[in-house]
Amino acid sequence: MIEILLGILILLAIINLFIGLKKNATIDVIPQLKEIELAILKFDDTLERTEKSIRDEFQRNRKETNEISSANREELTKSLNIFGEQFSQNVKDLNELIRQKFGDFSKQQSEINKQATDNIKGVEITIEKHLKSIREDNNQQLNEMRKTVDEKLQTTLEKRLGESFKQVSERLELVHKGLGEMQNIAVGVGDLKKVLSNVKTRGVLGEYQLENILEQILTPDQYAKNVATKKGSQANVEFAIKLPGKESGKEVWMPIDSKFPIEDYHILLEAFDKGDKIEIDIAQKVLIKKIESFAKEISEKYIDPPHTTDFGIMFLPVESLYAEVLRHPGLFEILQRKYKITVTGPTTLSALLSSLQMGFRTLAVQKRSSEVWDILKAVKFEFKEFAGVLEKAHKQINTASGTLETLRTTRTNVLERKLKDVETFTSIESKEILELPDNKIEEDSTDE
Repeated sequence: MIEILLGILILLAIINLFIGLKKNATIDVIPQLKEIELAILKFDDTLERTEKSIRDEFQRNRKETNEISSANREELTKSLNIFGEQFSQNVKDLNELIRQKFGDFSKQQSEINKQATDNIKGVEITIEKHLKSIREDNNQQLNEMRKTVDEKLQTTLEKRLGESFKQVSERLELVHKGLGEMQNIAVGVGDLKKVLSNVKTRGVLGEYQLENILEQILTPDQYAKNVATKKGSQANVEFAIKLPGKESGKEVWMPIDSKFPIEDYHILLEAFDKGDKIEIDIAQKVLIKKIESFAKEISEKYIDPPHTTDFGIMFLPVESLYAEVLRHPGLFEILQRKYKITVTGPTTLSALLSSLQMGFRTLAVQKRSSEVWDILKAVKFEFKEFAGVLEKAHKQINTASGTLETLRTTRTNVLERKLKDVETFTSIESKEILELPDNKIEEDSTDE
């Protein structure tokens, strides 16, 4: 600090000297320099005194500062001690106050809990009373409903049980009848087994089935039974169908004979069940040979063109037997080519006869076409008469409808206007006065 002030003073002196030199260059500078030197010396003394004074002042300031700091520390220590004591006391007071408040809060909470408990008990008592009342009402209603339901159930149950026992009795009666029928069927099966084990009766069975098919499809005048189709032969074919010949009035017979090689077929089925290929081949050969012998017999005994067709029909009464014949390749063609025999089963024979029946109908229509034309003319005339009568009836119905509409609108409006001011009874009173029947339909309680 002192060095800075000294430097400033020297700088000012030099500046002053420079200015003076500029003003008067002729002035002698030596005396001025001496004056400057003296001034500098004086300034040094002054500076020393000032420095000493400043040091003393700094020393006094440090001492005062130390004393003030010490006093402040002592005062701060006392203040902190006092604050600590007051804070401890305040904390104690606060803890005591909190303890008191918590005690009061616990008491209030206990009172609130007690009051809530008393209120809950009161609510429980009230709820129990209401629930008891509700239970009593529900029990009473349930008892009434149970009584009503029991009565209806008893009535319905008695009715349904009566109906069920009646149905059971009827079913048992039907079961007894069914058992009797089963016994009859068992007897019939035994009789059928006996029939099938007899060659003659087997032939009768096939003939009976063939006759049923012919009766269902053809008319009695379209076929004949036990016909001698071959001239000079006493052999009669079982059935023959009448076909129109080339000459009018002459008939051509188509022979049909039933065959039933059941023993050979059963042997083949048993071989299939065993799965023995050798037995199957043997049984098939025997069956094929038997079918060929039947075809040869029919061809030789019953086919005699032009009195008969140039072919005959062998009927096999069992579809599975017919399928077995078709299963062998070439057998069907051999029978047709060699013996002029067509093998049929129940289904194929029905189809064949249906085709013949359609041909018969077409032929009959052709023969009676003139009669049909006359009938159509008569129908046309009668239809014209019917149309005229229908038109008259339509006009009369329209006239009656118009009259009814006029009566409904005009007379009804007049009656309603006349009776507008008349008071009306209820439905029940009007029925009682007019003695009308009650048409209300009551529902059956059993259907509810």
